[in-house]
Amino acid sequence: MPELPDVTIYLEALESRVIGQPLERVRLASPFVLRSVDPPLSALVGQPVETLRRLGKRIVFCFPGELYLVIHLMIAGRLRWERRGSKPPGRIGLAAFDFPTGTLLLTEASPKKRAALYAVRGAAALAAHDPGGLEVLEASIDEFRTALRRENHTLKRALTDPHLFSGIGNAYSDEILHAARLSPVQLTSKLVEAEIERLYHATQTTLRRWIAALRAEFGDRFPGAGEVTAFRPDFAVHGRFGKPCPVCGGPVQRIRYAENETNYCPACQTGDRLLADRSLSRLLKDDWPKTLEEWEMVRQTRRQ
Repeated sequence: MPELPDVTIYLEALESRVIGQPLERVRLASPFVLRSVDPPLSALVGQPVETLRRLGKRIVFCFPGELYLVIHLMIAGRLRWERRGSKPPGRIGLAAFDFPTGTLLLTEASPKKRAALYAVRGAAALAAHDPGGLEVLEASIDEFRTALRRENHTLKRALTDPHLFSGIGNAYSDEILHAARLSPVQLTSKLVEAEIERLYHATQTTLRRWIAALRAEFGDRFPGAGEVTAFRPDFAVHGRFGKPCPVCGGPVQRIRYAENETNYCPACQTGDRLLADRSLSRLLKDDWPKTLEEWEMVRQTRRQ
């Protein structure tokens, strides 16, 4: 799922291409991508884009008369900028937005088709699309602490809860927690002040560093197909199961659940303790290893 750094880059790439430009036409390749009824999309056609905004992980086009177009990319939604009049590509194309300067394509490389469009009228209706999470890059440590302690969750869940923190998802939460040297399953209620301060600074540093890195990577060009991804080679732990931690050299581990997984370094984050992977720990039960050394012994035994 595109997260705060990725959405920031999308917005910056769009600004030079659509601000002040009229939306000439909207072409829906999939009628199910539009999740609103009033106002109709036709109400936006011919209107110039005044500004662009981010609401959590959503991209908002702002038109005159308090009209808005909200794009929620969800997990697999992506944007492409192509020559004017380009068609949405094959099975993955959802919609095309034509401007005098080119065509913005909305795609989704997933059969579940979760990405969505909303035409919205009025500031109050737009606010209903905002999950309300704290904008961490604008927050003081006191505001961060208050949001973090609002509910008692694991750190992983708290960071990825859009009602608590804005724009952080599965990938960057892993990177933040690794930078903060904190376990993803540590409860927010158990954090001491020094840990909260470490987490706050790690959140700020990690997100700012990746925004800068993506700006340097893309420059003035629009991110291409496959370039907005949750799996980057320079990540410390996310998507790097079994690979060496860049800090200590130990193997990165994971917890798998549903369609996601959490990656972490035992040596840097959990005091060398292995966190229970639901599928494997259910299989091994009491034999689930507590450390990397025990896990290696289990793996060797299973190979024999």
